[in-house]
Amino acid sequence: MTWARGRDVLRRLVAEGQLAHISGSAADGTHLIASASALLLSATREQSANPEAAYVLGYDAARKACTALIAQQGLRTRTTGHHVTVEQVVRAQFGGTFHDFGALRRRRIEIEYPQRPGNEITADEAAMSLAIVESIVAVATQLLPDLDIFRVES
Repeated sequence: MTWARGRDVLRRLVAEGQLAHISGSAADGTHLIASASALLLSATREQSANPEAAYVLGYDAARKACTALIAQQGLRTRTTGHHVTVEQVVRAQFGGTFHDFGALRRRRIEIEYPQRPGNEITADEAAMSLAIVESIVAVATQLLPDLDIFRVES
């Protein structure tokens, strides 16, 4: 099905060059969903031993699940602002669970580029984030088969 919700946002991102059209096997998000699921399993294993690694792996799982939805529509993000573009697309089109992706993204930036000492990820924070990631991966997995190629003119 062509996703009507968020169509204007996707049109704008295509026009601005933040999204590009892809075709063929590149427009099949199933391998990205499989990768997201594998990353989530790895994150879960690291949760207690290395909460920071668990968080980063979990974030990558969420990002890949979201990217799978974009790919399934025959689109890919450009390298500049890639993560922000992913957030804009999934929030505009799917809302709900995907609103939490932005908070995961911003916290991942804090981890990668720390501004102050003592702002480490705890096991509890990792667990909370992984629950969100699990929801994102599950919903993306459900949505994926229902998506068609996005056409600007539709």
